Amino acid sequence: MARGVVVLAFVALVAVCGLEVHASGSNHKYAAGDPVPLYANKVGPFHNPSETYKYFDLPFCHPKGEVTEKREALGEVLNGDRMVEALYQLKFKDDKEMVTLCQKTLTKDEIKKFRDAVKNDFYFQMYYDDLPIWGFVGKTERSGEDIKYSLFTHVHFDILYNQDRVIEINVGYDSMFTVDITEDKEQTVKFTYSAKWKETDKPFAQRMEKYSRYSFLPQHLEIHWFSIINSCVTVLLLTGFLATILMRVLKNDFIKYSRDEEAADEQEETGWKYIHGDVFRYPPHKSLFCAVLGSGAQLLALAVFIFMLALVGVFYPYNRGSLYTALVVIYALTSGIAGYSASSFYKQLEGVNWVRNILLTGGLFCGPLFLTFSFLNTVAIFYNATAALPFGTICVIVLIWTLVTSPLLVLGGIAGKNSKAEFQAPCRTTKFPREIPPLPWYRCTIPQMAMAGFLPFSAIYIELYYIFASVWGHKVYTIYSILFIVFIILIIVTAFITIALTYFQLAVEDHEWWWRAVLCGGSTGVFIFGYCFYYYYARSDMSGFMQTSFFFGYMACICYGFFLMLGSIGFRASNFFVRHIYQSIKCE
Repeated sequence: MARGVVVLAFVALVAVCGLEVHASGSNHKYAAGDPVPLYANKVGPFHNPSETYKYFDLPFCHPKGEVTEKREALGEVLNGDRMVEALYQLKFKDDKEMVTLCQKTLTKDEIKKFRDAVKNDFYFQMYYDDLPIWGFVGKTERSGEDIKYSLFTHVHFDILYNQDRVIEINVGYDSMFTVDITEDKEQTVKFTYSAKWKETDKPFAQRMEKYSRYSFLPQHLEIHWFSIINSCVTVLLLTGFLATILMRVLKNDFIKYSRDEEAADEQEETGWKYIHGDVFRYPPHKSLFCAVLGSGAQLLALAVFIFMLALVGVFYPYNRGSLYTALVVIYALTSGIAGYSASSFYKQLEGVNWVRNILLTGGLFCGPLFLTFSFLNTVAIFYNATAALPFGTICVIVLIWTLVTSPLLVLGGIAGKNSKAEFQAPCRTTKFPREIPPLPWYRCTIPQMAMAGFLPFSAIYIELYYIFASVWGHKVYTIYSILFIVFIILIIVTAFITIALTYFQLAVEDHEWWWRAVLCGGSTGVFIFGYCFYYYYARSDMSGFMQTSFFFGYMACICYGFFLMLGSIGFRASNFFVRHIYQSIKCE
């Protein structure tokens, strides 16, 4: 199975990297006067990144006849890109001066559309030779209680080139060329543009560095590294604390129970050794439990493969849709891991209805994600936003799930069902479960989850802001090495804190640790979802029903995925620890 996982990873890497090479502009060379592709992508409120619309939904200069649409990859469509050929003619090394794009009479309704766009800080996005361009539709000016809305009618392009390649492009405006659209009245507006080409010695390979520098300034890097050092110190202290406790506990137990058999029989067993006949009793809802472990294993594999691609440079800034494509492809290819992990452990727990277990594993994460997507896609259709997926794209995703995800899930399940793994408990389980003694409130599940989730969350708290600013803003995240270190720290801290809480639970003779380990390990996902509320209301300017539903809907799915992944890690770590301590003493 491990060999199969490596093969799947290799196929995923090849598939996604192939898409990445196709999407780059590395082979674009031009001679003087050659047309350079310019595509208008979308418009939308600057503070609502999910609420975007087609470029020509606003009454800009429209081409004669039908709009020529660019054929887009799966990831671009998932990203909400809807690119069409723009009217601007920006040929290579061809300067332009006050070229008229069009002259049109704006009706009252069109004036209102533009005014609403300016009022909501609408921006437009274009791509010129795969370089992203942004600009605002207009500007707002306040004079006392009066507000003036102005529409930009002239766009100036500053373009840098190095020999036969485009290196950089910037958009500027002239305050002399604006139209007052404060009142609803028809106006004749002339839209113009100009372009200025300048030579630079900046190499083509570095043309994307501009966007990285914009997102993370040197002081931000210092904050990142401070966060890493802080988290590493936390991990070292926690590891040392747990190692000291466990070493002392095991040492005392070896001393206490290494006496001869007769002396041991005379002793009264107390603490976690007292419940050795119950600690390996199978948990309730075995099928659901194994499905959680299988789904968590798949999501962990997905995260690892995504980091592998990121660290080798696949997700360079504005490689349109590559991340979404990678997520879809790799999730489909790793479904066999979920099937194998769930089915093999289900067999170890002497489960018999393995078909139900496979179906539950396949729908545990995809089911809520599909329901959330269905609702949010309906909202996007109602808003006529580009976030609404076309019917063809939905069919492609359904085909991937039907032809790739489901068969691999079933094959992994069959392989797990036929595996020879057995659950060999170090202690014999008694016929009837022992009654759990009354415990104080802080020993209950919810307080334990709060303690378990706080420390891992505090280790990633600083980095979360930058991730949210990239996913739900206009920043670009490029420091994947730091993010990978934070991810490793998150896994280590989750494993250690779950082990510690499992030990404390067994020490008070509470033997129902299986589900508790999953819940405590996954509780960090609950903390992250709580952070979503703080970020939305305190750190962002997002507003409106569509953006709010998209933010909380998809973040709920992401946090649920974290819950499954970290819950699986928490149980695996606790299981290893519990087996180790009960193998170290004589229980029979």
